[in-house]
This record gives sequence, C-alpha cells and structure tokens, in this order.
Amino acid sequence: MTNRLEIDRLLRQLYAARVAGDLNGVCQTFANDAKFEIAGTSQTSPIAISAAGLDQIRTWLALLIKTFQLSDQTILAMIIDDATAAVHWRAKIRSRITGTTILTDLVDLVQVRDGRIASYTEFFVPR
Repeated sequence: MTNRLEIDRLLRQLYAARVAGDLNGVCQTFANDAKFEIAGTSQTSPIAISAAGLDQIRTWLALLIKTFQLSDQTILAMIIDDATAAVHWRAKIRSRITGTTILTDLVDLVQVRDGRIASYTEFFVPR
C-alpha cells in the first residue's frame, strides 16, 4: 500500500519531470497497465487524449513534451485520500509550434497502485 507521503512524492516527481521535458522520468511514474486521459479546450477546439498501457502513454507523452514546454509550474492544491489524489496546478504552457505561451489551470485526478500511477485524468483550461 502506498501512503500519503509516497503519493505526494510520486506526483511531485511527475510534475518535475514534465516541466523538465524528461520523457523517461514521466513514464517511470506510470504503471505498465495505466490508463491516461487528457480533456480540455484550446481557443479553437476541444482536445481529448486517451491511452491504455505504458506504450500508448509514452507515445502521447512524447508528442506532448515535443510540442509543449511547461514553465512556472505551481501546485495550488493537492488532496490525497487513500490511493486517490486530486491536484489543482497552474503552469505557463508554450507551444513549440506557434511560440505562444498561455497561463493554464489544470486539475489531475490520479489513482495510485503499488507506488505507480494506475489511472491519470487531466482537465485543463487556458486562462
């Protein structure tokens, strides 16, 4: 069983790797059979990503890390209850394609199993 402190450390490790653009570091936080979803909207259209298993997750994360650079990431709130966590965080997200940077609020719902992320759902809204 994973305790509150271990989940906090795991999530901070995930966010630090994302900000650093460290694909391997991000992937190390996920279980092999994890589920991964992102839902949000850009200024022009909705965005939805869904993946099952670390291979699919790695493919999507590689694309996200290649396309978007995160900076000034701040965890605004983290609630951990047993093996479930909800995290409200904010970051500047820069498109490496357009060069545009947008301050974005994100909320992650995370399930942890055996010290790894088993389920990850992220919602985001550009400000």
